[in-house]
This record gives sequence, structure tokens and C-alpha cells, in this order.
Amino acid sequence: MVVSKKGLWGVTGGLIVLTGMVLNGLESMQMANANSLENQAAPLLVAQRRQPLTIVFPTRSDSTDLQNKANKVATFLSKELGIPVKAQIGDDTAAVEALRANRADVAFLSSRPALKAEQLANARLHLAEVRANYSGRYTYDSIFVVPNNSPFRTRNTAKATLEQLRGRSMAFTSPTSGSGFIFPVSELVKQGFVPNRDRLDGFFGKISYGGNYSKALEAVVRGQADVAVVSEYALYPPYLSAEDRSKVRVLHKISGVPAHGIVIDDDVPVILREKLINALLKLNKPENNQLLTSLYNSTQLVRVDHTRHLKPVSEALKNAGFEP
Repeated sequence: MVVSKKGLWGVTGGLIVLTGMVLNGLESMQMANANSLENQAAPLLVAQRRQPLTIVFPTRSDSTDLQNKANKVATFLSKELGIPVKAQIGDDTAAVEALRANRADVAFLSSRPALKAEQLANARLHLAEVRANYSGRYTYDSIFVVPNNSPFRTRNTAKATLEQLRGRSMAFTSPTSGSGFIFPVSELVKQGFVPNRDRLDGFFGKISYGGNYSKALEAVVRGQADVAVVSEYALYPPYLSAEDRSKVRVLHKISGVPAHGIVIDDDVPVILREKLINALLKLNKPENNQLLTSLYNSTQLVRVDHTRHLKPVSEALKNAGFEP
């Protein structure tokens, strides 16, 4: 039996007393009897929750006035669930730490922090974001970007294409970026150019880190780097202006980068978790969709399997030589 990190989640209703410890220990039984529990226990469970449900919304370059927008989503979810919902703002690292330290129950996270949240807090990703500019609906491409007048050309194979970059200057996004470092390095390892992330200088003549998509792309636009790696959606505002977009092109792409999503801590009881997921899915409805799109420009949320969705980033991390 697993003891809840946050303590007891009480439900007292005559003959029924459910604690968080029992809920966690009997999760499989709850799932098998979901309909019955939903009808009998769910209203009591939600009504008796002792503290607000706290959701962390990480800051991102393409989101402005985030606290106000997150507060509106929290208000919507509070009405749907019948309990207080609190919105907090912080980066991915702060969100994972909040889950670990039991200061948050839910967080919007990118793929690598979602894996870290599983490792540190036993949280799992249940929903993924869909964007209009994602090639794979809820997966997207990591792209190698070069100037329009670059002598490099896309060849018949990835190996032949990337071989042209030997000895050249590379602008990565950051050492922690999925599409701007982890997936490109994994590709270089798979093609046999480098053994791991620590030996990149054996292939590239110069390596720099922009710190974000815009600055990595700016290095290419200004002639400070021969190539940059970013997410496919970084070719559009607010990351790259229309004028600068006309100055660059995609040399090579890596498909299947997992989209950002929503992780829920394991201390949230099954019934409440399902009610929360269903409430979040209501943001897909036309009358509510602006609340979702205003956050991070995603148009829809879809259910995903945590392990299956994050498998590509797990494999890329392993290829690149990161610790599990």
C-alpha cells in the first residue's frame, strides 16, 4: 500500500470513509467500478477536498499576460469541479519542484520535465497539446535551419545531409531544449558523427547556445552561425519575424518530438483526476476554446498514454548520453 505524500483526502458520508491512502491502494478497484463510484462518491470527494487544487503554468516565450489568462482557466475549472483551483506561474524546473514538494497537483510541462516529474513526484502526463503548426498534430519537428544562400543542400539520406555540417558553426537553442538540442544530438549520434553530447566539438568547428529559439535563429540570420536547431513552430512570430523567415530555410528535420502536455500528481485521487481531465477537455469546445488558445496557442487537448507519448524523448536522451 502506498501512503499519499499529501496526507489524507477525507470523504465522510455516513458509512463511507475514504482516505487518500485507501484511494491510492485501491486504484485498480476504483477504475473497475468507475461508474458506481462516480455516481456515489465523487460529489462527496470533491466537496470534501481540504485545499485548493494547484496548477502550475510555465512561462513560455510565446505567452504574454500569463497569470491573468491562467486565472481565467482556473476559474473555469473551479466551476466545473466545484472546488477551489489556484493558478501559479513558474518555469518548468519550478513546476517539477512544486510537484515534488507537494506544493502543486498539476502542471503544464514539456516532454523532458514531464519525465522528470514522473521520476521525482510519480506524476504522469495525461493530456497533450495540439497546435495548428505541429506537423504531427501532437508531435512536432526539430529542424536544422540554414541561410537561404547556404551551400548546404538536403540530400537523399540524413547522413549525407548532416555530413555537410562537419567543421561548421552550430547554434543550439540550449543544452536542455528537446528540439533545440536533445533530438538533434540524438540524430548525430545515430548517424555516427558523435558518440554523445560531450563530444560535439569533434564534429562541429564552433558551438554556441542562443538560450532561446529566437536568438539561435538570429545567429543564422546575422551570419554568426552556419546552422541552428529549433522547433518547427519557431519559424513564425513571435520567435522569427516574417522578414527574417524569408532569409532562412530548413535543411533537415526530425519528426516525432512529443508535444507539451498536462501532468497530474499521483496524490490526486482517481475520481478527482478523471473529473479534472474531463473538465480540461471541455476547453476544446468552441465556447471555451479561447481560454485554451490564449495560454500557449494550442487549439486542442487530447488524451495520451504517458509512456507511449514520451518514449521518443526517453530514447533521444539515452542516445545523447543523458542520465536517466
